[in-house]
Amino acid sequence: MPGPKLKPGRPRVPDRQALCGILFVLHTGIQWEYLPQELGFGSGMTCWRRLEAWNEAGVWDRLHAVLLAQLRAAKQIDWSRAVIDSSHVRAARRGPKGGPSPVDRARPGSKHHVIVDGQGIPLAVSLTGGNRNDVTQLLPLLKKIPAVAGLVGRPRRRPDTLLGDRGYDHDKYRRLIWAQGIKPVIARRGVPHGSGLGVHRWVVERTIAWLHGFRRLRIRWERRDDMHEAFLGLATCLITHRHVHRLC
Repeated sequence: MPGPKLKPGRPRVPDRQALCGILFVLHTGIQWEYLPQELGFGSGMTCWRRLEAWNEAGVWDRLHAVLLAQLRAAKQIDWSRAVIDSSHVRAARRGPKGGPSPVDRARPGSKHHVIVDGQGIPLAVSLTGGNRNDVTQLLPLLKKIPAVAGLVGRPRRRPDTLLGDRGYDHDKYRRLIWAQGIKPVIARRGVPHGSGLGVHRWVVERTIAWLHGFRRLRIRWERRDDMHEAFLGLATCLITHRHVHRLC
């Protein structure tokens, strides 16, 4: 984490206490200004600034890569397939990555895009406006998967197979995925249900449910995209850490 800036005045709130305050907001969804002072986390503004600084420094991305490396070292990442999906969240405040939702009467909203391994470990997440087509985020999300070390040899970042629902049905993107050495297994529009993909795709739906178990992520309260992405990145690290604790 970035070191503190030396300034005259009151002592700096320790990082651990500020992190506890950030986690409290993430779990409860409470507004920053109502963060209870008696809990010793510092003020809501102090915690907000610390979250902003850590996100700008790439702390959550690096932590996520470290956790994935631990899982790969224990041979617990299922690279045989990855599963991609998205979920809409209402936006209380409109930001650049917000837009009229096609599923919520055109109210402002955003989308959480998630890609997981075969057992639901989050490999990458992203944020877009609620009116963005899912298929447009397929390649950007694949590219966002970090190079995961943990074993002898080159780090790995590509699954063998990518599964997706009808929202990702586009032959152009199938060809682009094949070009990266990944086999696309994507449901086609107009074909009756019963393809059997649901047997494997449920893991990403479970991971999205875990993300939205953090109340701060159920509704987008942040006007700034980067601050909502900071919460999204932190929640991803927490979910990945649960897998590390369970599997390693």
